[in-house]
Amino acid sequence: MSKHIVFMIVAAVLTTSCVTSKVYKDLEGKYASLKRKNRKMEDQFAELEKQNNTNKKSLNERTAQYEKVKAERDELQRNYDAAQANYENLKRSYDALEKNSSAAIAANSKKNRELLSQLEEKERVLAQERTRLDKLQRDLEARSQRVDELEGLIAAKDAKMQKLKSAISKALRNFEGKGLTVEERNGKVYISMENKLLFESGSWAVGAQGRKAVKQLGKVLAENPDIAVLIEGHTDDDPYTGNTQLSGNWDLSTKRATAIVTILVENKRIDPQNLTAAGRGEFAPVAGNDTSQGKSKNRRIEVILTPKLDEISKLLNDI
Repeated sequence: MSKHIVFMIVAAVLTTSCVTSKVYKDLEGKYASLKRKNRKMEDQFAELEKQNNTNKKSLNERTAQYEKVKAERDELQRNYDAAQANYENLKRSYDALEKNSSAAIAANSKKNRELLSQLEEKERVLAQERTRLDKLQRDLEARSQRVDELEGLIAAKDAKMQKLKSAISKALRNFEGKGLTVEERNGKVYISMENKLLFESGSWAVGAQGRKAVKQLGKVLAENPDIAVLIEGHTDDDPYTGNTQLSGNWDLSTKRATAIVTILVENKRIDPQNLTAAGRGEFAPVAGNDTSQGKSKNRRIEVILTPKLDEISKLLNDI
């Protein structure tokens, strides 16, 4: 473009006027100078254009990078905004939860204190109950031991009474069939002697045969000082019409029981404290009084031997 401008200027000058060679050479020199300047400017322009292209390319790259960074920034902003919104929601939820939790914790704490108090009370009651049960267990074991001891004593007493019955049966063997019987019932030994062996009718004096039987019985009793001896007198239901000193059958039965006691205490080895005399009259018959045979059975002395139960009674009281 610069060339054309210079050429047109020169042409205009030539056509409008005649110039000298000196002017022409000046102009030609100026033209050459301008031409050099133009080439230089063209080179500069090309260089600038090249630089411009490079800058353009760099600008495009930077623009693309900018757009990418901008898109990433926008995405980050959106993510940030979403996170911020989520954070606000979470904070509101947390604040509400904390508020509710504080009330719930306070309520639960109160309830826990109440439950703890109840638990401590139950533990105290349980400890008392355990102590009571332990005491009951010890008492039960002690009672069980005493029951075992009691059973042992009873078994020993029963064995002793069996042995005593055998000893009495052996001692009175000669009087069997003469109105004398020996038996063991309920842990006691019963010796029954009908009046025909001991007394005359209406009398309380013991005959020779009866005295002998009582003496034999006394020997066995003397060997067993821990036996309680009850002597009972019995009659039939016939009214007593004998000695006027007696008031009736009850009096007569008592006299006969006392007569047996008197013979027994002749044996100094027998403790009188072990002996008891009782009159039962006609009120404890063993047979009917409507026959002579029945009446004969009812007129009798019964000697009831009972083991002393002091130890057993003590154990029973301790149970």
